[in-house]
Amino acid sequence: MFSFSEENYLKAIFHLEKRYSGGVSTNALAEEMDTKASSITDMVRKLSEKGLVNYKKYQGVRLSQSGRKTAVEVIRKHRLWEAFLVEKLNFSWDEVHEVAEQLEHIRSEKLIDELDRLLGYPKHDPHGDPIPDSEGNLRTSNRVLLSELEKGDAGICVGVRDSSSEFLRYLDKNEIALGKEIKVLTKENFDNSMFIKVGGRELSISQSISSNLFIKIFEK
Repeated sequence: MFSFSEENYLKAIFHLEKRYSGGVSTNALAEEMDTKASSITDMVRKLSEKGLVNYKKYQGVRLSQSGRKTAVEVIRKHRLWEAFLVEKLNFSWDEVHEVAEQLEHIRSEKLIDELDRLLGYPKHDPHGDPIPDSEGNLRTSNRVLLSELEKGDAGICVGVRDSSSEFLRYLDKNEIALGKEIKVLTKENFDNSMFIKVGGRELSISQSISSNLFIKIFEK
């Protein structure tokens, strides 16, 4: 049994490990958790003592096998609750993250399994992220960031990297949604901004937008 704070740290480390090939630095973790480096050091020490992370000075922190298992369990609950809120309670996709942050700490395994069954065992949450199954298996998908595409490339929007309400409202305003076809019309070398076509609309987007949209590219 772990505290809510410990579960939040494990989840954050899990997500950060995808961005860093080596260990996750305490500075990166402090930025992710929006807290002081000293607080990070104390928590990493506690997690290490419980066998949830492995930490080496100058090499950063990585989840142990048990730490990863716990992180995936929390992520599974979070994403299932997001799916439930959208599908059954008519929340919009920009409203669910903060609510799911609270619900993800519910301990009942039976409740989560029944929630999964009620929803028909969904493969993805409302933001396009894969939902781990009851065994902790996390599906991988062939997707890239829109920012990695070049002029003439096209594909389907399949996920978002930033699930903040501000970003999702921006997407709604510009009619960018999961399942929409996106084509890169031009890409500026100076700042990597793009002129894209979404459905029947054309618009200019910054790199901060394109680096937060996941695309499944059409085969050429």
